[in-house]
Amino acid sequence: MPARTQLRVGRLARAHGLKGAIKVELYTDEPERRFVPGARFALQVPTSSKWHGKSIELLELRVYNGSPVAFFAGVTDRTEAESLIKAVLWVEQDATELPAEPDAWYVHQLAGLDVWRDGERIGRVIRVDPLPAQDMLIVEHRGEEVMVPFVKAIVPEVDLRAGRITVTPPPGLFEELEAADDEPNAPATSGGDAAADDDEAPAAATGAAADAALADAMVADVPAEPEASADGAGDPPARG
Repeated sequence: MPARTQLRVGRLARAHGLKGAIKVELYTDEPERRFVPGARFALQVPTSSKWHGKSIELLELRVYNGSPVAFFAGVTDRTEAESLIKAVLWVEQDATELPAEPDAWYVHQLAGLDVWRDGERIGRVIRVDPLPAQDMLIVEHRGEEVMVPFVKAIVPEVDLRAGRITVTPPPGLFEELEAADDEPNAPATSGGDAAADDDEAPAAATGAAADAALADAMVADVPAEPEASADGAGDPPARG
């Protein structure tokens, strides 16, 4: 039996109307494949939610004024719809399946890739954390975790065949750690782990320089939620 993984394909944004419809932020470039009648999604919600540990079935996905709106089985009024707001939608996927498009990838395939800058290996990707602004590459660098905004300006190239990611980070994103190593009394810095059962993952960065880099990326690259690759396929998401 093939190994399975989960892909993040959407987030429920807000109630639409009075009959249980919910606007959806799509994290996939294949909505026609993922959001079909009968599709089931595992829900990522806080442990306090009545939906924790449950899945939900899609009845229909429509488009109103350019925004996708979903109707789910058992969600028939606005109150019930509002209980699902901010829930993240996940689907199961064969871990060995590759995207149909060339030069594309799924997010789970990024973990373990080497990270290169200016022709030098500087670390490897530990995982990808989905944050509200955009996805973050968590990179192991000299024994520390560095949060790298997964945007085109900072991550211009992903090469699965070569097993590497090329980064062009702003000054200070990695150098601050190197400076800290030379100062015995400098405080240790590390990034936060992604929340296991709440989509609001901690946004701690690796020092002031990483915070500044994230702020710059958010200003430069903040359209709507990523359409291309939070379920995996496509260029680095404009937000994740």
